[in-house]
Amino acid sequence: MPRAARIAVLKADLMARAGVTEETPFGPGVLVYKVLGKMFALTAAAGADGISLKCDPHLAEILREQYAGVTAGYHLNKRHWNSVALDADVPEAEILRLIGHSYDLVKASLTRKQRAELDGLA
Repeated sequence: MPRAARIAVLKADLMARAGVTEETPFGPGVLVYKVLGKMFALTAAAGADGISLKCDPHLAEILREQYAGVTAGYHLNKRHWNSVALDADVPEAEILRLIGHSYDLVKASLTRKQRAELDGLA
């Protein structure tokens, strides 16, 4: 799949989740995806080569060993974030699964009231 199409699929998946906003708090070059104000994904605004996603620390290590295209989060907490190269050996289905994992981790960290609000949006 061409890179532009792959990016479009990933962006559509990110934005389809309840309560997600796309913001640029670090300037126009970085798109940040948040669920109720908490960051769960980052990517370059134009010509994205990869995506950074929150990850369970144990799973993060496993993924880094399994895929050359998964590295410790660039400019992020290396224990809790992975950067995933879009043109590497990581299948698209795995990237979509990792987006869901990141979203779920952040959703679980929300207050009970926020989770209820989010469930009402779904």
